[in-house]
Amino acid sequence: MDDPFTLLDRLPTAAEHRRLAEAVGWTHAFDWETLPSSLDGSLAGVIAIDDDEVIGMARLVGDGVKYFYMQDVAVLPAYQGHGIGSALLSRLMEYVARTAPATAFVGLFATDAAVALYQREGFTSGDMTGMFRSIESTNS
Repeated sequence: MDDPFTLLDRLPTAAEHRRLAEAVGWTHAFDWETLPSSLDGSLAGVIAIDDDEVIGMARLVGDGVKYFYMQDVAVLPAYQGHGIGSALLSRLMEYVARTAPATAFVGLFATDAAVALYQREGFTSGDMTGMFRSIESTNS
């Protein structure tokens, strides 16, 4: 990586999101048809660019008051290990600090490969256990 990357405060487009997600192996993690609506429901987003190429993304979802969740933090494999993930996280944490009216809870789910990144950025499991459940749509 010769030139430093640039951060832009915006969500990735659906196409940019899909390209990054697939590049990091999240091919089956999303319903691509509904992704644009999911992105529209985000609180904030940030992308990293090198020249004119989007090389990283992250977004926040939640209620915008007390609960915020980091979502879809991804950096192209060729650019990993250069501080881009940390920069994306920091930018969104600054957003939370600026916009939350009181102390906020910022949560996330991490792949095993990303745990060290999040720990370096101050995330911990504390005395909690993260859990999730997928629910199938009843819409036909």
